Amino acid sequence: MFNQILEELNSSIVSHGGHKVNVEKRFQEYFSKKKDTVIRSFLWDVPGFRRWRVTRMDGGEKLQVLNSVAYPNYSNEQPILGIDLLWFEKKGKLVAVLDFQPLIQNDHYFRRYFEGLKTLKKSYPDFNSNKEMNLYDSKKYFSPWVLFYVGEGNNLKYSLREVFIDFLDKYWLIHKDPVQNYQKLSPKKIKELHISYDAYNAEVDPAHGLFKSYFGKEWADDFVQEFLFPNCNNRI
Repeated sequence: MFNQILEELNSSIVSHGGHKVNVEKRFQEYFSKKKDTVIRSFLWDVPGFRRWRVTRMDGGEKLQVLNSVAYPNYSNEQPILGIDLLWFEKKGKLVAVLDFQPLIQNDHYFRRYFEGLKTLKKSYPDFNSNKEMNLYDSKKYFSPWVLFYVGEGNNLKYSLREVFIDFLDKYWLIHKDPVQNYQKLSPKKIKELHISYDAYNAEVDPAHGLFKSYFGKEWADDFVQEFLFPNCNNRI
């Protein structure tokens, strides 16, 4: 389901000067206890970003997952890129969450960095499932314009690939635009906010329970704390 999406993401990263870097062996590839599901993870070195991670989980017809988070450098206050895609083939159910995750909930910050995402929200009404956002704490690290879809994967008016490409393009624009990329937060403050983001998500991310069920508690705990959100144990 997500192979094309992953290819688009990889191609987009490469076109912006990114290249893959080594991932610790135990997180590169890991199989479930039943050997019917595999999870693979990647790290990218991308100009302007201190960390860009990608995870692809393949459970066949039961579950497909694509997750990616991109953290700008501490000298850049722009939002964190967040991508969560889940496909339950047997049920035909798709869950898609695409967002510019704000470091602060502030009107001035929103005006600087979220005009592109606002446009997408209007362009793709299928991704307006805000009534379902009780699955997440939408008041913490999600923007008011998060693209969120829960429903049958075949019922989308636009292809997921089309939405995804537009979403990435809008994010690259705020990364490149020297007018919008206007620094108000100090690097010290940005680092504190990144640490808080990791600490919070390491505690509440619903994927943690999913990983435990497939790969066991010990590996899942390490994966969440050391690969997904490695800043979670840092002290501010």
